[in-house]
Amino acid sequence: MTDRIHVVAGCLLDADRRLLIVRKHATDVFMLPGGKPESGETPMATLLREWQEELGGELAEPHLVLLGRFSAPAAHEPDTVVDADVFEIDHAILDLMTPVAGGEIEAVDWLALDDTDASHQLAPLLRDAILPALRERHDIGSD
Repeated sequence: MTDRIHVVAGCLLDADRRLLIVRKHATDVFMLPGGKPESGETPMATLLREWQEELGGELAEPHLVLLGRFSAPAAHEPDTVVDADVFEIDHAILDLMTPVAGGEIEAVDWLALDDTDASHQLAPLLRDAILPALRERHDIGSD
């Protein structure tokens, strides 16, 4: 039997079209910032809360645009599928804050959308579902 986890995640691209990725303490896999909704919490509210807890910055709903809902095997939980509501975050937020690791986040890094050399170990959800959608949306790698 396969378990399912619902999460919400945010994609922040800088001016050079690099994607903000994070790695939690005691793990080796990079993923998007975000997390599980609390009881009764909307996906947007979840991302706003998680962003502040993990990266120390304030987001607001106008900064967010729904990219879609994606599913993939969980990175750290066997026999589990992650279902994620994923939002793109307006890069103008970088004029107001610099993402800094906090809470359960140990490392923050940037991944070029056209990076195909496996420079980071990525969670399956990011590698197999979200990155292809972002590349298509931003017309990268469609030669």
